[in-house]
Amino acid sequence: MRFGARALAHVRFAISPMIEARRSLRVLDDPGGQALHLPWVIEARRRTADLDLDPLRAVDRRGVYTPDFISPPPDGPLAEPEEALAAIAATPAAQARAEVQRTYRGTELPAVLEPFVDDPAAAVVALADLMRAYWERALAPHWPRIRALLEGDVLHRARQMADGGAQRLFADVDPTVSWSDGVLRIEKPFDETLDLEDRGLLFVPSVFAWPAVLLITDPKWQPTIVYPARGVGTLWEPARPAAADALAALLGRVRAGVLTALDRPRSTTDLAGTLGLSAGGVSQHLGVLRRAGLVHGHRVGRVVLYLRSPAGDGLVAAATSEG
Repeated sequence: MRFGARALAHVRFAISPMIEARRSLRVLDDPGGQALHLPWVIEARRRTADLDLDPLRAVDRRGVYTPDFISPPPDGPLAEPEEALAAIAATPAAQARAEVQRTYRGTELPAVLEPFVDDPAAAVVALADLMRAYWERALAPHWPRIRALLEGDVLHRARQMADGGAQRLFADVDPTVSWSDGVLRIEKPFDETLDLEDRGLLFVPSVFAWPAVLLITDPKWQPTIVYPARGVGTLWEPARPAAADALAALLGRVRAGVLTALDRPRSTTDLAGTLGLSAGGVSQHLGVLRRAGLVHGHRVGRVVLYLRSPAGDGLVAAATSEG
């Protein structure tokens, strides 16, 4: 991917619930490849046992081009699930038919996908309904936790770009990604060169994408890289962090718990769910901690994410050290 000055000015980040849905189904079918998601897999398999997911599996064929209309790159920083599902259902019939046929070019189309040839308008609506049912059962209960982790990754990347430009941003996206002399290289089993020009580049973090970086390069979309988000290994850990006794004695146990939990960016809603508190109560404690210089707040889209300041890190470290 060749960058010019204008292309760098159009680099942006976004969160896509439908990309998460699409990738999560692959994890559901092959949990051995991503064992860290096993707690989610066990629950999701139980909750989706009566859904016929074969049409979704067939349309998201592995190892070849997969239709982009089932997870279009979001226009804004955070696509809401219902907005994304409505966009899928509104896919033009000709586009849906062409993308599905492209996926199975040179091979027989599965019977479960024949409606995309015979009546693609109805097939698209049916697939959107199936994705909605899958989303509501498998991912919606966990979306606040997943979204908070993704928002934290976006905040981290934005800081990297502000601090060190493209070189710093691209340095640790993934081992398969490298940056040199205005060219971003991604190691994939095909040969393609994109001159980004005014289109820029969209980065979408994903908790289910590991270990592969995924690309969307079709001309009708903004070029997109879907990459593994930071901190996925902590996603399904028990929620409630324990505050050190010394820190609790200094700040009070609840406020110490809030500070301890801010080892990564979290929203008020995420903190409330993690700590078993009301959102209003969390907001009050965050206000006190902010005025004391122990936490910072950063707006990402419509959400404010909170993170310990260096002073807050020092206080937690001192309270939890031995001796």
